[in-house]
Amino acid sequence: MLDIKFIRNNIELVRQAISNKNEKADLDKLLEIDEQRRQLQFEFDYLKAHQNSVSALIAQKKKTGENIENELKAMTKTAEEIKALSAQLSIVNGELEKLLLTIPNIPQEDVPVGKDESANKIIKIWGEPKQFSFTPKDHLELAIQNKLLDLPRGAKISGSGFPLYTGEGARIERALINFMLEFHLQKHNYTELMAPVIVNRKTMTGTGQLPKLEEDMYRIEKDDLFLIPTAEVPVTNIFADEVLSYKDLPQKFVAYTPCFRREAGSYGKETKGLQRLHQFNKVELVHFTEPEKSAEALEQILSDAEDILQAFNLHYRVVALCTGDLSFASQKTYDLEVWAPGTGKYLEVSSVSTFGEFQARRANIRYKDKTGKVKHLHTLNGSGVATPRLLIAIWETYQQEDGTIKLPAVLDPFLGITI
Repeated sequence: MLDIKFIRNNIELVRQAISNKNEKADLDKLLEIDEQRRQLQFEFDYLKAHQNSVSALIAQKKKTGENIENELKAMTKTAEEIKALSAQLSIVNGELEKLLLTIPNIPQEDVPVGKDESANKIIKIWGEPKQFSFTPKDHLELAIQNKLLDLPRGAKISGSGFPLYTGEGARIERALINFMLEFHLQKHNYTELMAPVIVNRKTMTGTGQLPKLEEDMYRIEKDDLFLIPTAEVPVTNIFADEVLSYKDLPQKFVAYTPCFRREAGSYGKETKGLQRLHQFNKVELVHFTEPEKSAEALEQILSDAEDILQAFNLHYRVVALCTGDLSFASQKTYDLEVWAPGTGKYLEVSSVSTFGEFQARRANIRYKDKTGKVKHLHTLNGSGVATPRLLIAIWETYQQEDGTIKLPAVLDPFLGITI
């Protein structure tokens, strides 16, 4: 959430950000409601000051035995006016809050301006695409041949987009999750969390999924609870409504969770095999930091996620997203896209984002700096990484001519294999 004072003082910047992010927030309505609120607040404060003044006068007259009948009548009228103004303020504040939740975050100055992914910028390429002496199969062919997936039965159980991993496929998935968790714990000094995967509306609103993305979420209507789309949601909210000390920062957490997304807007997009799912597994990295250190933290999370791909010796590229491809809450995002040789294209396996104080304001996460001043801290996160497309890249990169898969040796300890 943006500070209303910031919006008021940077109207054209905010208006441009709304346009550049392809959002439809009603900034004029917001400013109109804000002006109403400020006028009501002025009147309320004036009457409260008057009430206090008359109360002091009544107390003084009581001491001297003077008649206070007129003052008491005036106080009754003022109290009624204050009550009415308070009710109006409550309504207007609620309207303002709802409108503020529709205003997207401001992209950082170095984010490319563009309407869609065609304006994204490739900023780094690592490794080379693997060359084969045969025509490589795609992951679905490999999975069927090696009995790693049973998508028809997964669809029978739950519906399309809910994969059923079988035999070695299930073991490899579990090994990947454990490998990534231990990698980030031992090499990158994260603290592990095992977070809830069902959260309340306040928590989903805190990270910016609500109200904008409610149709993409799986909701338990009876309890008004949501299945999480990413561990970012519960992990970011662990400090909601708390004030940390600068001595507690930075905080770095890693968490594995299953993730659930309805993908309401994915019609027509590539959904073959594991490419786009309603349920998938992901290891998430979340940072809480002081504002002046958030730029460094963004590069660190990116590097941490890259290390996973490099550990598997997978060819990938880093893409800086343009304004039109940024999420509602993001100030700046890098995507990691790994090369899948059988599929013949790059697949996103991680998004690494900084949010500034946007999420911290929504979730009311603050810290006390060295001077004792209470401020909103900065939040960042990144996939470290999601498993489905990582599996695609691994299976397709390490396939043999006969269709078997020789998995990277770094997974051996997690598969119970000894050499």
